[in-house]
Amino acid sequence: MKIAFLADPLSGFKTYKDSTFAMMREAARRGHAVYAFEQRDMALEEGVVSADIAQITLTGDADDWYRAAPKAAMRLSEFDAVIQRKDPPFDMEYVYGTYLLELAEKQGARIFNKPSAIRDHNEKLAIAQFTEFTSPTLVTSDAARLRAFHAKHGDVIFKPLDGMGGAGIFRIGADGMNLGSVIETLTLNGAQTIMAQRYIPDIVKGDKRILVIDGKAVPFALARIPQGTEIRGNLAAGGIGVAQPLTAHDIHIAESIGPLLAERGLLLVGLDVIGDFLTEVNVTSPTCFQEITDQAGFDVAAMFIDAVERRSKGK
Repeated sequence: MKIAFLADPLSGFKTYKDSTFAMMREAARRGHAVYAFEQRDMALEEGVVSADIAQITLTGDADDWYRAAPKAAMRLSEFDAVIQRKDPPFDMEYVYGTYLLELAEKQGARIFNKPSAIRDHNEKLAIAQFTEFTSPTLVTSDAARLRAFHAKHGDVIFKPLDGMGGAGIFRIGADGMNLGSVIETLTLNGAQTIMAQRYIPDIVKGDKRILVIDGKAVPFALARIPQGTEIRGNLAAGGIGVAQPLTAHDIHIAESIGPLLAERGLLLVGLDVIGDFLTEVNVTSPTCFQEITDQAGFDVAAMFIDAVERRSKGK
């Protein structure tokens, strides 16, 4: 197969933990031809979506890890699979990229995750489709509603709808200290919609990342455990990742949500679960492949490439 990865610059990859690298390595191990390009390499010209794409060869070196052939203009429909792995921010430039990828789909490209499905599933707001699994949640830009939500629940998490890696997350306790400042800052004085959620004490046990591939859960989650006085378990915010078997409730959430998301074109999803509650549905570039594989011995990348091979053949 010919597999192209739409990713951020390869020079920035931390190969010891990067999930996209793990995908590439597994694809190359199976003899597939691996290509890479960035969103800025794409173009729509005379109705055809193409990109300046380089075939890459993995060296096996952890640092100097690839060799890239000269870029060449290629139609995305020439590939057996295009894997969308560009990280947020999910800004308008990202949205324009999904439009181009969607046009490429109509020209025969097989793209995972499906561009329109990525666009339609905001990673914070998507949980609103599965309220049976969520803690009390409010989405608004209205300060009065946000204050009333805090007054009702006492201990509340406030966060932006477009953040990643734990950026912009605040916890306001029962004393309401800095409540007004946090609301004003996150909402830009009422101009921007944010999310408020009742604080879940089980965060001290970890913010679990459950990977779901083609509707089926990886049997181990990575519990990202906050350190010190930090409330965020995100690895980018200093959390420590601990692989652990899925609980019965984790499996119930994954089996209830996963097949539906797969039907919508989301081949790879990262469900974030704190305690018994679903807090996010990650669809842009879910991670934690290598941490789970290294600690639990389950080859997540192999499961993912199995799914790409199967879907690329229309199965």
